[in-house]
Amino acid sequence: MTELAAINPERHAKKVWKHVTDYTFAAEQTVIPLVGAELSKAALAMPIGFIKLDAGYQLVAITSLQPGTNLYVAPDGKWLGAYIPAALRAYPFQLAQQEGAGEFILCINEASGLVVENTEDGNAFFDDQDQPTQGIKDILNFLTQIKASLDVTEGAVNALADAGLITPWEINLKQGEKVVPVEGLFSVDEAALNKLDDEDFLTLRKAGGLALAYAQLLSMNQLAVLERLGELQGQILEQQAANSEASNLTGFSLSEDEGSLIFD
Repeated sequence: MTELAAINPERHAKKVWKHVTDYTFAAEQTVIPLVGAELSKAALAMPIGFIKLDAGYQLVAITSLQPGTNLYVAPDGKWLGAYIPAALRAYPFQLAQQEGAGEFILCINEASGLVVENTEDGNAFFDDQDQPTQGIKDILNFLTQIKASLDVTEGAVNALADAGLITPWEINLKQGEKVVPVEGLFSVDEAALNKLDDEDFLTLRKAGGLALAYAQLLSMNQLAVLERLGELQGQILEQQAANSEASNLTGFSLSEDEGSLIFD
């Protein structure tokens, strides 16, 4: 559930916010939007692809091949894996565009459970002079960076699409005795990329599409991570059924980027 509210002294001066430590809110997100600034880390930790929207293609991290499932989120809400996408690290904050204006304002999801009265432990929204605290300024700066990178990323994705380099990603998933195709995911057509003439290749490079294409192709090897995470999730469920401690996880750790407000 989402209840976005613009952050202002009248509404939030007597409240505090808490950092994300539980990623259950993302447990059903099969894909998570990405921006170019985080590709160097994301491509080494999770498969990356594209989905098709009304406005065109969108760059996303793939967290599962099963709808409504995120294999990177453990049953206790911990994040499994080496990188947490920036969109999740920004939660519960979001930039929203004001109606009738081009400006974006900082908002927070008040249904997240992370906005509480200042009688509890947390981070203040405003100081004694009703000015945003440094923590709020840092979040606004982080989201502004994401927005700027998103604009560049969309241009690079569009350049790939215009060059005819985005194609359906042929993935087959074994379900019991059956093998079924996974639909709705797209990847870079490597063969077509290698056949680009010099002019089209240069145009793609100038648009940032070349770096994005190589990162996506590299990340395709991370499909094996989904298989390992699926096995891990099965082990956790078995442990829970046997009343074992589900937190006794090995082989994975929380991302060192957890709670970070930087890309590098």
